[in-house]
Amino acid sequence: MKQKRNSKGQFSKTKVSEFGFVNLGTYTSPEIKEVNGEDWIEYGADNDYFQYLIDRYNGSPTNNAAINGISQAIYGKGLNASDSNKKPNEYAQMIALFKKDVVRKVCYDLKLMGNAAIQVIYSKDHSKIVQLEHIPIETLRAEKCDDDGKIPAYYYFEDWANITRNDDPLRIPAFGMSKEGIEIYYIKPYRSGFYYYSPVDYQGGLQYAELEEEVSNYHLNNIMNGLAPSMLINFNNGTPNQQERQLIEKKIAQKFSGTSNAGKFILAFNDNKESQAEITPVQLSDAHNQYQFLSEESTQKIMVAHRIVSPMLLGIKDGSGLGNNAEEIKTASLLMDNTVIRPFQELLIDCFDQILAYNEISLNLYFTTLQPLEFTDVDKSVQDDETIEEETGIEKRKFSFKKIDGKEAYETKEEAIKVAEEQGCGGYHEHDVEGVTYYMPCETHQELKKPCWDGYEQYGTKIKDGKEVPNCVKMSNEFLSDEMGQAILDNLKGETITDEWELVDELSADENISDEDWANICIKKKRSKLQKFYDEITSKNNGSAESFLDSEYFKIRYKYVVGSNKPMEAGNQSRDFCKNMMRLSDDGIIYRKEDIDQASFRGVNNEFGHKGQNYSLFKFKGGIYCRHKWVKLLYRMKATTEPSNDLDDYKRTREIPAKYNINPTGTTESEIAPINMPDRGAYK
Repeated sequence: MKQKRNSKGQFSKTKVSEFGFVNLGTYTSPEIKEVNGEDWIEYGADNDYFQYLIDRYNGSPTNNAAINGISQAIYGKGLNASDSNKKPNEYAQMIALFKKDVVRKVCYDLKLMGNAAIQVIYSKDHSKIVQLEHIPIETLRAEKCDDDGKIPAYYYFEDWANITRNDDPLRIPAFGMSKEGIEIYYIKPYRSGFYYYSPVDYQGGLQYAELEEEVSNYHLNNIMNGLAPSMLINFNNGTPNQQERQLIEKKIAQKFSGTSNAGKFILAFNDNKESQAEITPVQLSDAHNQYQFLSEESTQKIMVAHRIVSPMLLGIKDGSGLGNNAEEIKTASLLMDNTVIRPFQELLIDCFDQILAYNEISLNLYFTTLQPLEFTDVDKSVQDDETIEEETGIEKRKFSFKKIDGKEAYETKEEAIKVAEEQGCGGYHEHDVEGVTYYMPCETHQELKKPCWDGYEQYGTKIKDGKEVPNCVKMSNEFLSDEMGQAILDNLKGETITDEWELVDELSADENISDEDWANICIKKKRSKLQKFYDEITSKNNGSAESFLDSEYFKIRYKYVVGSNKPMEAGNQSRDFCKNMMRLSDDGIIYRKEDIDQASFRGVNNEFGHKGQNYSLFKFKGGIYCRHKWVKLLYRMKATTEPSNDLDDYKRTREIPAKYNINPTGTTESEIAPINMPDRGAYK
């Protein structure tokens, strides 16, 4: 009401128009709060912040493209392991647990929502994880932490924004916090100031995502409404009270407000049409420039929030000219991969390692990258295949170099022939792997597997002309003193075979057969669901095995045993070295050929050997008069093979195919006790 003088100079009360101004929504920040009487923690002002993130994803084209591109880059071509060829059984279990669809969804949730969750399903006795499933993160809310500061469980409900007191969300224990059949493994990066939930890494760009959404909606609906301006709504039938005005405003706002009707509206309440409100608009002469600025500014700030080095990496073309400069694209791609993608992948791999550890599985996990191969720098002179594979995320089979049975293969005949000449064998032979022909040194594969000439033993490898080659050293059969024996024992690294492998056969000295023929007689490959996994493993990873004598389905090891029953001469007895070796043998310790050679090479400096040569533990065991020998053992991979049907008959008859014997240098001497050698093992 307002007082006004009339024509007689008296004051009278008149009604004036009243109007309300309706604003649009503003930027929403994540609010985390405890609710009295409830066990869970709300996320967002309406307990619906995850839905707010989904709306910004659906409404902003730049934000949508950034999240899609980065989540796809995180997943790449899926989860892999650089040591899958060494642990095929564990790798097969990992593949069965972490299904591609589950991992892909987890990567997507982690980028879009800043959090992700996995259902962990246990066996009935809770001794093993048998299944993993993705669970939408927006359906979960954390339980209030316990006295130890740990989150004991998470609550599941489909629509948290509309939950009522009559609803009863499902409580699911957190990973490692119960003995129930299903638990939740919750994945979230550390963010300062946040405990129950983690904000997204692009948090600072959300207001620009909303701005981009509103600008695009404004233009679209302005055109759909015939380019009509914002509205002034006059009510000329009197001024209602405050409560009635608020009710009218609320109903009209629900029907007309927001960008879907091209802007704001004004309500005016008047006594009659003559006293209705008048609005004088202020026209913006450069409105189109302002909207263009807002659009470009939103796009730029969203990309900054996502740390996108170049929009071209996500298929967004800009005017930078980057598309014409391959070197700049390569640099941007490497920077993006290392600063944005890898941190997400490392977080996920750390979490996956914890899950696999429950099943006693340990693998060197990595995500196979989408990065173009030509963008990846590889230095084979200082990196082995596994390191390259794990650090670059590119499978070994995709490199220009290749290893077959632990030996390097080449793309050209000339490279193979050159290496063959250096090794003294000459020629080359071919191998077809997945439709690609590789060339290897020496005329036959059997000849190549023999690393050194007669009278020499291999002690590891060395770098020659920038390439890794066998380190061949001339050997001696000098008497093994106690000092030398102790030095060898100190450097001899043995192993006990794991449960994945089973002993199939022992080979005596008088049986002449190649390791591959021996394995084919005694072992039959198993065809099963697990074998299908294993076939995939070996086709992807055909790198070097644990010993150059090994294959993907069998191992060759050596055991120290008694080799002669000749009676000892008066005053002669077993040396301490042989006693210790037999004690280790009784404890189940076995050795690779490389272990035996390295022990002699490192344990006895060549200044102690005959004429400056090294002592061969493989050939001469405990030295002159020694009654022991090495026995070759054949082990099979249990998961992928089974004993041959003819194994029992073979062991009785020992019918060996008459084929060239491919064995390490010194094999014949290794299987004979020195006491049974000419001159009882003494140097000639």
